[in-house]
Amino acid sequence: MNWTLWNKQKKYTHGFITLVGSALAFSLMTVCIKHLRGRIPVAELVFFRSVFSLLTTRLMMRNAGVYPWGINKRLLIARGLIGTSALFCVFKAIDSLPLGAATIIQYTYPTFIAFLAWLILNEELRKRIFLAIILGWLGVQAVVHTLWENSSHQQLAFPSVIVALSGAMLTALAYVIVRKLSKQEHQLVIVFYFPLVSIPITLPFLIHQSVLPIGTEWAWLIGIGIFTQLGQLLITNGLSLLPAGYAGSISYTQVIFATLWGWLIFSEPLTFYILVGATCVLLATLISLSDLPNF
Repeated sequence: MNWTLWNKQKKYTHGFITLVGSALAFSLMTVCIKHLRGRIPVAELVFFRSVFSLLTTRLMMRNAGVYPWGINKRLLIARGLIGTSALFCVFKAIDSLPLGAATIIQYTYPTFIAFLAWLILNEELRKRIFLAIILGWLGVQAVVHTLWENSSHQQLAFPSVIVALSGAMLTALAYVIVRKLSKQEHQLVIVFYFPLVSIPITLPFLIHQSVLPIGTEWAWLIGIGIFTQLGQLLITNGLSLLPAGYAGSISYTQVIFATLWGWLIFSEPLTFYILVGATCVLLATLISLSDLPNF
C-alpha cells in the first residue's frame, strides 16, 4: 500500500466531511436567527455571537497551548474586518428575507471564491470544478425562481437582495484570506481574530440601541453562538485541507439544509423548482468531490 497516497485520500475525505458539517451548523444558526427576527437588532446578534466565540476560542487556545496573537496580524485583522462586514450582511438578509431565499442568495459566494482563489492564490481552476460552480449556480437560480413566483415572498425587496449578495461577495473574500492564512496560522488563531475585531465594531451599536432578550430568546441567542462557532471551526479546518474552489462547491450543501428547514419549520414552499435546484446543488457537490486530485 502506498501510505502517502492513502494519507492524501484521508486528508481530502476529512476535509469534505468537515465542510459538510460546517454547512449543517451554519444552517442551524440561520434557524436560530430567524426565530429572533424583527425584535433583536442585527448588531446585537453579531455582538452576542462574537462574545460567545471569543470566550470559547480563547479557552480552547489555552487548553491547546496556542499563542493567541498570530504571525500575520495585518492579514488577520483584515480577515476580521471583512468577516464582520459579511456577517452583518448575512444576518440582515436572514432577518428580512425568507430563510431559503436568504441562504440561496448567500450561497452564490462559491462562484466568487473559485475566481478569487485563482486570482489571489494562483489555485488552478479545473474544468470539472468550473462545471460544478455553473451547476450550483443553476440550482440557486431555480430555487430563487420559485421564490419570486410565490406571492407570499414578495418581501424579496431589491435592497435586501443587494445586502445578501454583498454578504456573499464578502464571505468569498474572507474564505480566500482564511485559505491563505491557514498556511502559517493555527486555525484557532484565525477564528479568534474574528470576534476580536467584531466586538469593538458592534459595541457602539449595542450602546446606542439594544433590546433585552426574554424567555426562549436567550436559548436562540446561545444557539447562534454555538452553531456559528462550530461552523467556523469546521470550515477553517476544511479550508486548510482542500483548495478554496473545491471547498466553495462542497459548501453548497447548506442550500439543501436551509431549504429543508424553511419547509419544515417556517412553512416555506417546497416546489418542483426547489427540488430541481437542490438536485443541481447536490450534483455540484459530488462533482467537486470527484475532481479532487488523483490519489
